[in-house]
Amino acid sequence: MEIPIFTVDAFTSVPFKGNPAAVCLIENELQDELYQSIAAEMNLSDTAFITRRNSMDFSSGARFGLRWFSPQTEVPLCGHATLASAAVLFHIKNNVNPVVVFETMSGELYVRQHGESLIMDFPLNKPKPQDQHEVKDLLRAAVGDLPIQDVCYSETTKKLMVRLADTCDRGKLVSLKPKAEVLLRHETTGKIKSLIITLKGAKTGHDFYSRVFAPWVGVPEDPVTGSAHTVLAGYWSEKLGKKNMLAYQCSSRGGELKLEIRDGGRLNIIGRAQIILQGTLKI
Repeated sequence: MEIPIFTVDAFTSVPFKGNPAAVCLIENELQDELYQSIAAEMNLSDTAFITRRNSMDFSSGARFGLRWFSPQTEVPLCGHATLASAAVLFHIKNNVNPVVVFETMSGELYVRQHGESLIMDFPLNKPKPQDQHEVKDLLRAAVGDLPIQDVCYSETTKKLMVRLADTCDRGKLVSLKPKAEVLLRHETTGKIKSLIITLKGAKTGHDFYSRVFAPWVGVPEDPVTGSAHTVLAGYWSEKLGKKNMLAYQCSSRGGELKLEIRDGGRLNIIGRAQIILQGTLKI
């Protein structure tokens, strides 16, 4: 069996920045074990698998199946690998449709082109306040003695969001080095699959900053993650009183996202992608 595969840097206009995802074009569904083995072999934060629908090819079809796997497990929602998947369809397969639809574990996700950017229509997963005492050991393992302003939790995505106090600057966020094994030791319930640490942005430039750690799914740090911003967007929109925001994820690779809050609990996530590798998996 031969499977076309691509590596795509998402949420960046520069190669080797943003968040790399592997994208595979699948003619027919595979066994789950094989999906997971491929994702483990690629060893990126996520590998996406696009499958055809209604016997349409990847150039003319408008509707596709999409699944995402981390090196350890299938995940219910992934933003950067969705962006990467759409980039392969539009830029490599020259898909003729103005919008492609992905059928996923998180419902139908729509992606369209807008100039050099791609616009993803995602659910908005606004988090709810979380009692800090219940996760105090995890918080200390994540941010040490840095002051915390808010802690929130998204039950839908199983993401815990920690907002540092405004007295912290971007340098404090960048300097954090939580150890994966310590985070894992302090959260064993299965309730949390990802930890988001965020900070209000400067008066000029980005509205907020973030970093994301997900050792519970085999990803010590996720460089730039769209699914985290389905949580962050709802929180920061309310705090800042804005529906349109510019966000920056402060990993070593960096990445920029534009966010637009829409009616009906939906969110536009806008970003660019760079396809840097194209090849064939032989299985």
